[in-house]
Amino acid sequence: MLELHCHTTYSDGTLTPAALVQAAVESGVRALAITDHDTLAGWDEAIAAARPHNIEIIPGVELSTVWGDRSLHLLGFYPNPAQLTPLLQDHIAGRQRRAQQMRDKLAALGYAVTLPELGEGMAAGRLHLASALVKAGYVQTAQEAFERFLGDDGPAYVQYDKFLATDGVRRLRECGAVPVWAHPFLFRGGPIEATLTQLIHAGLMGVEVYHPSHTPNQVQQLEAWCDRHALLKTGGSDYHGPGESLEQPHRLNRLHLPLHLLTPLQQAARCLAGGTRQQGS
Repeated sequence: MLELHCHTTYSDGTLTPAALVQAAVESGVRALAITDHDTLAGWDEAIAAARPHNIEIIPGVELSTVWGDRSLHLLGFYPNPAQLTPLLQDHIAGRQRRAQQMRDKLAALGYAVTLPELGEGMAAGRLHLASALVKAGYVQTAQEAFERFLGDDGPAYVQYDKFLATDGVRRLRECGAVPVWAHPFLFRGGPIEATLTQLIHAGLMGVEVYHPSHTPNQVQQLEAWCDRHALLKTGGSDYHGPGESLEQPHRLNRLHLPLHLLTPLQQAARCLAGGTRQQGS
């Protein structure tokens, strides 16, 4: 069983990397991607925790970008950490500024909250603010926090820094990462197929076809587009862990994805790594 989209406490997950690995083992996962938002900091702990078990850790990231003035997330698999880290440091700083701006908007609305202290390499996100709203007693659940305040059209929402999705695709490839469009049918910034065409022109290599938010008809449509454009097909539960989380319905290993989806992804990563070495030689 394959999981190519999971989060830890280094971004907006509720499990540490080691605890996520243990949960994956108990859920029958054989290959697990660590794809925290804009940080690679959870990899080492996950790899160390996986050594006693028969589970492969796939290094990844979920990169925050925008397109059509809306959030568009890109998954990047097998990046070169030394090349990608400088970009992610800028993203983490931008996420912290964004979280503080949303906190200030909440305060102006009469809902003062305190942001949690985050360690080095940890990326602030809206779920941290949602949890703070729950803790303060302003809302009952993270879902309510998003519906009332933090959703894309909510009164406390602040957009990401303007880092275009096409630039994100290019930068991921430059860093040896296989770029994949995460959960396309959650995107609200324009027509899906037209956006896909622009991303392909920038160098997109895959699409997250299998995601809990996608309906069977949407999955079929994405599969057809992948076949038409020779794109990789990936998938994952977008797991954020148990507890007070907007993603609680996304159970670990709920999609039961076959391991054979990993092979073409690994082959693409090897091709990119070879090209990067040639360019740097």
